[in-house]
Amino acid sequence: MDTLTQYLNDHPHDELHPSEIANILKDLNEKSFREALQAIPRELIADVALELPDRYFEDIVESFTTKEIADSVAELESDDQTDFMQELEEVDSSMAKAVFSQLDEDDQADILKLKQYDDDIAGAYMQVEVYTANLHDTVHDVIRQFAKLRRNDELENVNYLFVTDEKHHLRYGIGLDHLLVFNFDQTLEENINENPEKYKPVMGYDSDDISDIVQKFQEYDLSSMPIIDEKGMLLGRITSDDIYDIINEQATDQMYHLAGVNDDAEEDEDIFKAGKSRAVWLGVNLITAITASLVIGLFEDTLQSIVALAILMPIVASMGGNAGTQSLTVVVRQLALGDIAQHDAFRTIRKEVILSLANGFLFAIIMGIIASIWFDKGMLGIVIALSMVINLLSAGFFGAMVPLLLKKMEVDPAIGSTVVLTTVTDVVGFFSFLGLATLILL
Repeated sequence: MDTLTQYLNDHPHDELHPSEIANILKDLNEKSFREALQAIPRELIADVALELPDRYFEDIVESFTTKEIADSVAELESDDQTDFMQELEEVDSSMAKAVFSQLDEDDQADILKLKQYDDDIAGAYMQVEVYTANLHDTVHDVIRQFAKLRRNDELENVNYLFVTDEKHHLRYGIGLDHLLVFNFDQTLEENINENPEKYKPVMGYDSDDISDIVQKFQEYDLSSMPIIDEKGMLLGRITSDDIYDIINEQATDQMYHLAGVNDDAEEDEDIFKAGKSRAVWLGVNLITAITASLVIGLFEDTLQSIVALAILMPIVASMGGNAGTQSLTVVVRQLALGDIAQHDAFRTIRKEVILSLANGFLFAIIMGIIASIWFDKGMLGIVIALSMVINLLSAGFFGAMVPLLLKKMEVDPAIGSTVVLTTVTDVVGFFSFLGLATLILL
């Protein structure tokens, strides 16, 4: 019996989790994977497909009928339905049309509504399934209605009640734990009026940038957030599980961008596409390397006169590059987390410069002593010490300045920062080291 079948047999139907099934499938070889797909409960097909990396998606949809996929999509919440259909359109547009046509009108309307939003806008991430109650409903009626919906599995992950008026404008938000201590015979409005400020919800607009929504979730430690339009009407909600996915995607994007890699290309199975993406940045890096070499070429006579300089040069460049990468990584991450305000740029640059300068003096003394003893030339130790101080100072300054400047220009701070920084530290390191050597030693 294969691992997936064993898992399905060992767990009651209502305990099956798509992520567990996905983890098992990822460990199978290609032949076993295709065989195991048929063991997936049909209502979980779409769920499992969304849990797996994109490269598995096509294999899954090709293994089931259009009707089976449509029935499975119907079980998803609206935001997941939209994600699945958009991915299906990229893989097989004709199948996507066939699946869409078999969904009921409400699901179709929800998907079309969410697809109107751009990928970086809050509306694209919201669920339209929202548990709401009217101000004039009694607490007893609200709880009875909620219990009915839960028994029928019409609601999931609900721990927050959105309260609206007759025109469906969002007025309040009540945690279910607070709801239980209300007077059951009174209306929600009567209970809320005892302390209305306590139930003012933290909400977002459907037109908000999703990064602003993520920041609010982190600031207020939210489990869900109501999303409204410009008129204050409740449109849906964004839940914490979606926010966790967004945070992970953003972190992945940053790591890839810092390495000069395109995240979309890397997730694609097309080797040419990934290779082309990497080649672009390697080409840029080649240009910067040539620039650094041209700087070295300016001091060809100095290098021929003092061979020790060629041995010590990589140390200066390496220390500057590593110090700059430390500053760059810290600043890029803090910008992503919203820890650096617009007026905070000077403080951030000053901190990184001070840290780099302190480390510059420390390692300049160490390397100066090593170089003096190694080559039995005290002035050579002074040259490399001064050069390391200069290079680490510039590394700290530009490591903080470059991402802050890109952010000001509304460009992703992670994109291109590493290449710019490497160029600066190499050029400054080589120029300062060889320039000082020319002035002091010759």
